[in-house]
Amino acid sequence: MDHDFLSAFIVLLIVIDPLGNVPVVISLLKNVPKPRRLWVITRECLIAAVMLLLFMSGGEQLLKAMHLTNTSLEIAGGVILFLIALGMAFPSMGVSVSDEEGQGEPFLVPLAIPLIAGPSALATVVLLASRQPDRAWLWSGAIALAMAVAWAILASADRLSRRLGQPGLVALERFMGLLLSAMAVEMLISGLNRAFPVLHQTGLH
Repeated sequence: MDHDFLSAFIVLLIVIDPLGNVPVVISLLKNVPKPRRLWVITRECLIAAVMLLLFMSGGEQLLKAMHLTNTSLEIAGGVILFLIALGMAFPSMGVSVSDEEGQGEPFLVPLAIPLIAGPSALATVVLLASRQPDRAWLWSGAIALAMAVAWAILASADRLSRRLGQPGLVALERFMGLLLSAMAVEMLISGLNRAFPVLHQTGLH
């Protein structure tokens, strides 16, 4: 499954899942003074963006070192994204990340990693870079735009929580889960067609 700028941006925004992280961010920053919260969110988003760019630039070398093919990564990525989509559409099947300590100001963990730049987002940029390495600048732009949108949403976490309420946030989360599941299935189909080209040739796909 080849991506363009728009599809890469959408996939990244969904796997970063800023709307789903709004309640967690509110909880993590409850002990941080309000004037400083915007700075903390900005700092953590920048750290997450740097991590995504590093994984994007080193993705091909990582695959070679682990003796992995693009096809296997595409199939694995589709499976992972589908499981994430299930967790978004059906929260009881997902994994929640919370701050057990609940004290002080979060730094790097758990806000930047794994809430923003989590395993799914890191795997996505590795997949993009390995499948279409000639579009590195395009993927960098998609990462930058996705992180900018994520920052805007997280910076407005308090206002969004008040205006949408918990039911509104849940509805948006599940809608994004539906979109991600469709993209995951398409990625799986593409990977299977590459792994078993006979299926594609006989039209059994």
